[in-house]
Amino acid sequence: MKFGIDRLLEDASLRAPLAGKRVALLAHPASVTKDLTHSLDALAACKDIRISATFGPQHGMRGDKQDNMIESPDYTDPVHGVPVFSLYGESRRPTGQMMSTFDVLLVDLQDLGCRIYTFITTLLYVIEACAKDGKEVWVLDRPNPAGRPIEGLALRPGWESFVGAGPMPMRHGLTLGELGLWFIAHYKLDVAYRLIEMEGYMPEEGPGFGWPLYERAWVNPSPNAPNLWMARAYAGTVMVEGATISEGRGTTRPLEIFGAPDIDARKVIAEMQALAPQWLKGCRLRDCWFEPTFHKHAKQLCSGVQIHCEGPDYDHVAFKPWRVQALAFKAIRNLYPDYPLWRDFPYEYVLDKLAIDVINGGPLLREWVDDRAAKPADLDAITVPDEEAWEIERKPFLRY
Repeated sequence: MKFGIDRLLEDASLRAPLAGKRVALLAHPASVTKDLTHSLDALAACKDIRISATFGPQHGMRGDKQDNMIESPDYTDPVHGVPVFSLYGESRRPTGQMMSTFDVLLVDLQDLGCRIYTFITTLLYVIEACAKDGKEVWVLDRPNPAGRPIEGLALRPGWESFVGAGPMPMRHGLTLGELGLWFIAHYKLDVAYRLIEMEGYMPEEGPGFGWPLYERAWVNPSPNAPNLWMARAYAGTVMVEGATISEGRGTTRPLEIFGAPDIDARKVIAEMQALAPQWLKGCRLRDCWFEPTFHKHAKQLCSGVQIHCEGPDYDHVAFKPWRVQALAFKAIRNLYPDYPLWRDFPYEYVLDKLAIDVINGGPLLREWVDDRAAKPADLDAITVPDEEAWEIERKPFLRY
């Protein structure tokens, strides 16, 4: 199969509209061609493309910021001599000065298929800026490694944030290019938008189910996205960022594991299995031990759970990562009623809301966890309608 960047590089007719125009690139470390050349280097080598500026999202163009919520500065690319503007620095949106440097913006970002992943909010912001300033935006499409499944509560009105670009479920099941089409329709944007589609992308087929496993190398799109398995679990494990337990940052398996020094992982797994075994289909849970080198519970031995969504136990359709993690929270609450589960800190610069609520686009998940009388069926009752509505809403924007 071919990604959008590879099709653009191979087909001169696709590049023809760029002739004579100043071209900018929004990219990160996973913006690479099939032979692992960075897209900036590959595009700069095209004689018919004039790169005038580049942009980096959260973690930077080079992925140099390991932890969350660490801003990146602007700088000049040392090889190509063009400015590299940070869209996760003093500004989250491109400024007028940044916009003045190009006529067409190429977006080549590897997404993880989760509403909270900030790259999709950055996509919305640059589309809005291009609409306002009469610039073109092209998305060079890439696979959604989480595939087509939909899961999670939709973001509620008034809960928009940098980790909540619009009223979609946590796991949206669209590629970045398809999301751009939905953003334009949903926000009624008048913009010159072009989608350079992939060729041969079949998100329903195994073993990758969204990622061309064994055909394309995995490059971390952000420092704590080390493999496909993390991408599959991420729509659930990302919620742990809003909890006091560790999501495995500071280990070699971030966002595949969770735990803390003061819980018993075996008891947590047993409680999860007792509460809602139907939510645990498609994966295997394993109790483990880990000691983060930094971040939450640094240098403390944690009793943890690893979510295995690879190997013979993995079922792409049955796996429900958001429900798995919700169930883990519920199990901890049942076993340890007074456990200080929710982390209170400014999450992505939202100062007046709990992080777990910002992540979920509303308080409903947290309220379900904290209500001792609430059952798994109660969470399904408010979530399934959101998922079914999104299945219908996204359909006109599917391109594969």
